[in-house]
Amino acid sequence: MRQKTKSNKTALVQAVDLLARQEHSTQKLREKLRQRGYEEEETEAAIQRLEEKHYLNDEDACGRQFQYLYENSRSSVKQIQAKLMQRGFDSSLIRSCIPSDTFQRETRAALYCLRLKFRAGAEERKMMQHLYTRGFDSSAMRAAIDAFQQENNTEE
Repeated sequence: MRQKTKSNKTALVQAVDLLARQEHSTQKLREKLRQRGYEEEETEAAIQRLEEKHYLNDEDACGRQFQYLYENSRSSVKQIQAKLMQRGFDSSLIRSCIPSDTFQRETRAALYCLRLKFRAGAEERKMMQHLYTRGFDSSAMRAAIDAFQQENNTEE
């Protein structure tokens, strides 16, 4: 595998460029700078400077990204947690973003997944399996399947 060479930009300028394109966690930004060949000292100084200037704040970024995914996706809370952990956010930080009552939202998201995947008369076992692999909890799965079957029974 070929080593990536460092560009003429400083780590700080490179970090600002990366943040201008997409919001990153501190850990992910550190990884990206290291991948581009910047020394650990220079990387840490750049991250510290960005935090001082409030360009980099994991708490705010995690909260914004969680809220966006929670409101605008059909993913379960478990899937959202996994996605944010892949993006370099700490699990305790992610857990602090989760609302105390997620049942209604989880049920709506699960029902949306069922509508996309299944037709009337689909096997309940297959629907359960589909939702289980997407990280929905059993109570939300049961409620979504009941609602899906009820919708399809009234249409017939």
